[in-house]
Amino acid sequence: MNRREFLNASVGAAWLPQWARAAGAASPLLKGKAEHVISIWLGGGMGQIDTFDPKRRGDPLKKLAGSYYDSMPTAVSGVQVCEHLKRTAPLMDRVTAVRSVFHDVIDEHAAATNRMHTGRSVSGSVAYPSLGSVVAHERRALQDGVPPYVLIGYPNVTRGPGFLGSRAGYLYLTDTRHGPAGLSRPEGMGADRQARRDALLADLRGQGAEVKDARLRDYEAAIDQSIRLSGPDFTRSFRLNEEKATLRESYGGEFGQRCLLARRLVESGVRFIEVSHNLNFINGTGWDVHNGGIKEQHGLIGDLDQALAALITDLEAKRLLDRTLIVITSEFGRPPEFDSGGGRGHQGRAFTCVLAGGGLRHRGAFGETDELSKKIVHDPVSVPDLFATIHAAVGVDYTKNLYDGDRPVPITDGGRPISVLFG
Repeated sequence: MNRREFLNASVGAAWLPQWARAAGAASPLLKGKAEHVISIWLGGGMGQIDTFDPKRRGDPLKKLAGSYYDSMPTAVSGVQVCEHLKRTAPLMDRVTAVRSVFHDVIDEHAAATNRMHTGRSVSGSVAYPSLGSVVAHERRALQDGVPPYVLIGYPNVTRGPGFLGSRAGYLYLTDTRHGPAGLSRPEGMGADRQARRDALLADLRGQGAEVKDARLRDYEAAIDQSIRLSGPDFTRSFRLNEEKATLRESYGGEFGQRCLLARRLVESGVRFIEVSHNLNFINGTGWDVHNGGIKEQHGLIGDLDQALAALITDLEAKRLLDRTLIVITSEFGRPPEFDSGGGRGHQGRAFTCVLAGGGLRHRGAFGETDELSKKIVHDPVSVPDLFATIHAAVGVDYTKNLYDGDRPVPITDGGRPISVLFG
């Protein structure tokens, strides 16, 4: 036992409150059977009161707080959703809308986006890894020749590997009609020329191998991975035209095709896929429905509904739903009150994230907010708790430490999974 381990085991434990030591000792490690995660990111802030946590009907003209739409029943008795989630409603027995998520980050997009991807606030001393990078680091790809983590959306540091290094980074693309840029030879470069370049690169890499620092080794690992990924097996995943036209149409438009690609990436062995919704802002503002942006919010909800329902049923038909956890997150929710233009502001103290599939014991909804979805009244779920649930579902030890050099960093900042979803 070294000095740090001794301090962690003895001195640190002695200073823990008695209830914390007892809880830690009494809680068995939960572990699900999922192998993949498809994380759907609704940038801008999905309003829970207008989607998965509907309340009484409001009126922006009369400044009456409440939902913008009517609600409808689902496959789970007592659980209702917005009327524009009509395709998802019959599938809610495969879904849990976690209605009691909260964080204490300022209700501003960049800071909240970082929190919902890393589980932490921005730090000046630690570059925290994203959820996708942690899963990629802990579970790796399911098979050789594919990346562990693919981002279908714009690259951003909040999605990155932080101190875990480039091996836990992502491969990204924004257009489902083409594979990721850089995985194929430029036009006009033949196999002979490529072979000469490879030989030159190998010679350069062999020089000074004994003095290479970690950054150079990470860079070379990225080169090796790119060469492996440029092969025909992985690039075939991006040929959506191989799917039946009826299936492609069932997923819907641009966002739906990204979800279809995510399913194909799961089949290829990718461990974690993030799919960004609404890159082109079909309503002009995306999910950030201040003022008049809310008038076309139903288009966003319908777009999400069609793609989500198709993804669930497609994965189920291929016997992949129990092995694939679908996660829907957003940086915060929206308050029940309407702003001066009839839209909504930001609300991080109570909002909804959604889990589907993944072999969990789904219940339609978990957690409860008050009569206007403004305050949590039962079963609060912190962001670390949500992350611990995702980690547990995919077989990652949510109690362990990662290491930034020799500095231990708790993997979920003390989060505890939603235990009723496991069994």
